[in-house]
Amino acid sequence: MPAHARAVPADRIHRLLNHGPTVLVGAHHGGQTNAMAAAWACALDFTPPKLTVVLDKATCTRALIEAEGGQGRFTVALPCVAQAALVTALGTTSAVEVPDKMERLQSEAGLRWQSVPGHAGLPLIEGCVAWLVCRVLPQPALQQAHDLFLAEVEQAWADERVFHGGRWHFETADPALRTLHHVAGGHYYAIGEPVVSPDRGTRA
Repeated sequence: MPAHARAVPADRIHRLLNHGPTVLVGAHHGGQTNAMAAAWACALDFTPPKLTVVLDKATCTRALIEAEGGQGRFTVALPCVAQAALVTALGTTSAVEVPDKMERLQSEAGLRWQSVPGHAGLPLIEGCVAWLVCRVLPQPALQQAHDLFLAEVEQAWADERVFHGGRWHFETADPALRTLHHVAGGHYYAIGEPVVSPDRGTRA
């Protein structure tokens, strides 16, 4: 596993995505590994944990996921401020046009990954602050009409320096470990300072 990664309990996995970070989606099939940046990923359910992610039909990553017979697995990683250039490179370089994308970005953008334990080739991008292994819940109509994929999260880990006790602690961690939030054209914001409601003891 990547350095500092610690397992996240299933009932806390939704908290990894609640704040709307930009993510990296990785897939593997037939000896090919690929990863791409995605801005539209969202927690969907608590138990079992589920998420949604939008994957354009033109992407190689989507093709690899769909090649797994409709119930393929993919990874979702949460990159941080220190990886802004890498995120842009993964989001703007297409493996359809650049077949050796992953190898090229190793030398040009510092990309590093390792395989998910038990799933050879399925990539965990190093340097991120959280990683999820997901299994597609087939919804052909949604996938075709809206590029929307539903998936169950089977495993999750987070960097203990910034996520522990079941929640994020950005305010006490190195600012370089803050998550990225894409606006447009390679322009990101980092997650900001915490705001604690004075009524935090009241449940809606």
